Amino acid sequence: MSISPIIYHFFSQPLPYVQTLSLQEKIHRIQLSQRKTNYHKDVLLLLQHRPVYTAGRRQTAESVGDERMRLTNMGADFVMTTRGGELTYHGPGQIVGYPLIDLSRYSPTLGARDYVCRMQKTLELHLEEAHGITPTTSQHTGVFLNSHTKIGSIGVQVRHRLTSHGFSLNVTREPISWFKRIVACGLEGVDAGSIETAQSEVIRMEDEVSGLVSRFGRLYEREVIPMVLEDEGELGEAIAELEREAKRAGPWPTAPLS
Repeated sequence: MSISPIIYHFFSQPLPYVQTLSLQEKIHRIQLSQRKTNYHKDVLLLLQHRPVYTAGRRQTAESVGDERMRLTNMGADFVMTTRGGELTYHGPGQIVGYPLIDLSRYSPTLGARDYVCRMQKTLELHLEEAHGITPTTSQHTGVFLNSHTKIGSIGVQVRHRLTSHGFSLNVTREPISWFKRIVACGLEGVDAGSIETAQSEVIRMEDEVSGLVSRFGRLYEREVIPMVLEDEGELGEAIAELEREAKRAGPWPTAPLS
């Protein structure tokens, strides 16, 4: 029996991180409640965040207290999360993907390691096919242009075989100045790169979506189709409300304030 399609939505405006995290939690609850009847949908959210630094589950509020104060003074938000990994940055100019999928739909159930491996290969294939960029191999999780330049990150969570959090890929130059203020993912001597800096040309975020969606579907062996919000009930309304909230939030700092 074929697996049902993954439905995806690309948000038109950068999203506040906390509210996006709440949306992931809501989708997780909907999936859990509907899984008994096999009615639950697999979802891929594609978006940009408003400037935010996030800490992973390896860190504690006490251990990052000073960093929180320093980074929020620059105009970014700071959020503790339950994803894997350490301190990192998300913001405009970086495309973020949150797949919320049921790994038990696969036969056999897709393992967490295989899930992450396919995610990394999706990003690498996108860079190669869409931009002619060949990433280098690394002992670290994520996507690297060379041994000292990282362009993509991965940090996931799996609960009850349902996934959340996901990946990020730096597209424009805008995230670079924010990354320079931290040791991202605990990797000393590693700088942030982007598609724009690698190609020395202007890249539009919107132009990345269709290719990334196609390659995600190819690597995960699934059809991926656009979400029609009006047809998705509680799920669609939650996404539409977050779209409205993002528009109300107004402008954001495009570089650190200090």
